[in-house]
Amino acid sequence: MLALLCAGQGTLSSDMFRLTEGHPAAAPVFAEASTLLGNDPRELVRNGDDDHMRVNRTSQILVATAQLALHACLADILPREVAVAGYSVGEMAAWSIAGIWSPEDTLRLTDQRARAMDEAGGTNGQLAYVRGLDPVVVAALAYSHHCAISIINPGQLLVVGGDHDDIIAFCRTAEAAGAVRSAPIAVSIASHTPRLSSAVTPFRQAMEAVPIAKPKPGYRLLAGGSGDCIFRPTSAVPELAADVARTLDWDATLHALLELGPKAVLDLGPGHALADMVRSMGKNIPSRSTDDFNGIDGIVRWIYFHN
Repeated sequence: MLALLCAGQGTLSSDMFRLTEGHPAAAPVFAEASTLLGNDPRELVRNGDDDHMRVNRTSQILVATAQLALHACLADILPREVAVAGYSVGEMAAWSIAGIWSPEDTLRLTDQRARAMDEAGGTNGQLAYVRGLDPVVVAALAYSHHCAISIINPGQLLVVGGDHDDIIAFCRTAEAAGAVRSAPIAVSIASHTPRLSSAVTPFRQAMEAVPIAKPKPGYRLLAGGSGDCIFRPTSAVPELAADVARTLDWDATLHALLELGPKAVLDLGPGHALADMVRSMGKNIPSRSTDDFNGIDGIVRWIYFHN
């Protein structure tokens, strides 16, 4: 079994499509993303400034585009058994990779997800990370600054969301309390916190209006917020919608994924944070990010070698 991981919004770059931008299999993904963005995403990241790329809606669509384009290039060579999980917005691509939605529907739903979150959360949200404090301490500090824990990661690495000014104050307090490090993340919305409660219903309704299929044979889809295995996606739609406004336990998801016994873990990016997390868990499972490779052929050889 190969495990595929789809990252969140934290890492965007001008070369994030370097592996897929000229690949024919990825063309339909880029075409749909171009329609949504009003610009070819490959040109946008090459020529756009960082502030524009990191606008919440743009960022979410770019992340999903990168993951779906990579999967399109690799789909024909993947092993018969695949486990897949997504981190935050990466869960949208994970559902598509598992066969639940078409890539085009996935990008349109990602757009609707981002719009609902923006309308609910306003323009002054912020995420930050904190490393090296007990989650109970982090929860108390976050509450005292009108913030909330957004994501629980392995190794006492947590993400906190709230108003921008409150997050800056939280980071200072967390470091004063003994955190190894605490700093803002380049995500301008308080994802997975109660600030976004009013986004849940419109996002759920958008998903309920789109055709939905069962996971492809041999595929295991894990919920990014809990690690539960999703057998009936229709029943899981309300949970996926609710996740935009509640804490994600990515630590539990990774533990559940590794309990399935994958031979290797491939992080579809952008970035390599999820592959790093898997390696930090000390399970001695080969774990790489697609960003580590110079071309699709290298990824293909790595997959064949480990499966």
